[in-house]
Amino acid sequence: MSAHQNNSLFNRKILIQASKDSFIKLNPALLIKNPVIFIVGVGSVLTTFIVVVGLFTGNFSLFNLQIAIWLWFTVLFANFSEAIAEGRGKAQADSLRKNRTQTMARRLTGNKEEIIAAPLLRKGDIVICDSGDVIPSDGEVIEGIASVDESAITGESAPVIRESGGDRSAVTGGTKVISDRILIRITSEPGDSFLDRMISLVEGAKRQKTPNEIALSILLSGLSIIFLMAVVTLPAFFSYSLSASGLPALQNLTIPVLIALLVCLIPTTIGGLLSAIGISGMDRLLQRNIIATSGKAIEAAGDVDVLLLDKTGTITLGNRMATNFFPADGVSEADLAHAAQLSSLSDETPEGRSIVILAKEKFDFRGRDVHQRNALFIPFTAQSKMSGVDLTDEKGMVHRIRKGSAEAIKSFIHNANGFFPKKMEEKVAELAKMGATPLVVAEDNKVLGIIQLKDIVKGGIKQRFAQLRTMGIRTVMITGDNALTAAAIAAEAGVDDFMAEATPEDKLRRIRKEQSNGHLVGMIGDGTNDAPALAQADIGIAMNSGTQAAREAGNMVDLDSNPTKLIEVVEVGKQLLMTRGALTTFSIANDVAKYFAIIPAIAVSLYAGKKGVGPLAALNLMSLGSPESAILSAVIFNAIIIILLVPLALKGVPYRPVSANKALIRNLFIYGLGGIIAPFAGIKLIDLVINLFV
Repeated sequence: MSAHQNNSLFNRKILIQASKDSFIKLNPALLIKNPVIFIVGVGSVLTTFIVVVGLFTGNFSLFNLQIAIWLWFTVLFANFSEAIAEGRGKAQADSLRKNRTQTMARRLTGNKEEIIAAPLLRKGDIVICDSGDVIPSDGEVIEGIASVDESAITGESAPVIRESGGDRSAVTGGTKVISDRILIRITSEPGDSFLDRMISLVEGAKRQKTPNEIALSILLSGLSIIFLMAVVTLPAFFSYSLSASGLPALQNLTIPVLIALLVCLIPTTIGGLLSAIGISGMDRLLQRNIIATSGKAIEAAGDVDVLLLDKTGTITLGNRMATNFFPADGVSEADLAHAAQLSSLSDETPEGRSIVILAKEKFDFRGRDVHQRNALFIPFTAQSKMSGVDLTDEKGMVHRIRKGSAEAIKSFIHNANGFFPKKMEEKVAELAKMGATPLVVAEDNKVLGIIQLKDIVKGGIKQRFAQLRTMGIRTVMITGDNALTAAAIAAEAGVDDFMAEATPEDKLRRIRKEQSNGHLVGMIGDGTNDAPALAQADIGIAMNSGTQAAREAGNMVDLDSNPTKLIEVVEVGKQLLMTRGALTTFSIANDVAKYFAIIPAIAVSLYAGKKGVGPLAALNLMSLGSPESAILSAVIFNAIIIILLVPLALKGVPYRPVSANKALIRNLFIYGLGGIIAPFAGIKLIDLVINLFV
């Protein structure tokens, strides 16, 4: 577990700092950002002023003083809920700062090496890192392969492999090389490294409110204004009722009572917890080693209904390895392995390296000097779907060796006036149906055979996709494999749909199509070719091990580089929306209960009969002791409930992968009904305690 995950809710240091920040946030310039609590703050000041004036004029009221004290507690508890959420983020940022050390770098200029301080490095510089060196800044490996300790960032002690080429080339400043030697091209300017951006993101002070949060704030402000207008008109109605009841006008509602009524009726509970809920969403992602660049991204994750997942590394283990050679008729397995190895010598991908290793293990092919044959290596491209090498023999004849998909090699053979054996077509289909990836090897116009690449579907992935389906989320597997291979893997994994032989343009086109149909799309990727799709998707999660382009295009970064985290991101997003909805429901519901506590209490003497009890006393369902204790009990409960709900706001309501309708019914039952029952019980209990001391 990483250092930034060790911030318990009851961490003493965080609680002390949050208590101090609660008073700092009383600054009107800060308080006005939360309109509901700002209204409570204004009421606290006004009530305090009335108490002070009463003290100097001989009209001191202990009742008014108690109301003032609990109104201030309401504001402070609301500030505390936000401060403790921000405090956890700041503590995480502090732990990250400890990992940022003053490192020296070995910069390479031409063939000359020089030692400079890491902050002097600029984007584009080339640095050398040997075993034991700390990587000075963010970059991409351009030469070599090394084992890297990333525990300073991810908290995981197991080293990871970083290598040139492919999608595991990105390295992060502050991590440590523990074996071998690599050359790194720096990809960030000073102060803009990944660690710097992580620190700024986890600090709650820089968090921007999400659109949903802003909309809810406007709704809460509107409700508060409506209640304010209703409360302001009450003295006029009471004046008329007092006159009709034959009671003196002096018994009309006082300003402290009106303020107490207003504070209890406006949605102070959710108003005080709203910021904490938003900040805690980013915190819960961080606990899973995922950095979100905005709260908006987390909210969108909760609404995602289409997930695009790369097959390799997400649905399968991701290490497609060469396992077998299947030679064509008239070709020996050794000749096939020989050609396959030659075509893979410049292939920096794990698949290419596995072919070289398999040929070496089976036939001891090693140490080839291809330079004597004027080798011209042909790199793989998404368009050609094959790679290989051109070799010139002693007679000056050029021999073209290629390996690639069956369709690409078939086209290559036909263009050279050759033919593709039917047995090879049948073997390709057989391997594809098994879920393996067949690569065909050819030389000039002749098919030499097939290399079998095998990948394994991750355990439990089918059950996770079934969970997503119950949540109304459709899964789409994306792969560059042929349609038969893709269909076999899709069936085994249990995805809803798949895209075979997908190019970067195909991914982008599919995302735009889904979005045009009104869907919110999530995607995960790690390569430069994934960057356009990551930028287009509503949720784009980039792997920390991926390329810099991918990390900058996405709106989330997974520090563990675990592609299945996309499912957890969706769960955190849904939990955030459910928590906000549940606590909003609870807040509005308990306002209804507080209405039944205060209104009957203050109106009990209106139109009173011989017993001094009026008809409105029938609404005093709680049988509260007196009007004063009823009002005070409601105000105390209103303050205490905020602090009691802080743990729930930070941890989130319990999440279950069920449909939206079931989740809504469940939350209405628990938090709607609970929001009505809890105040009745709580206010009655507080009233009993108050009347014990009267």
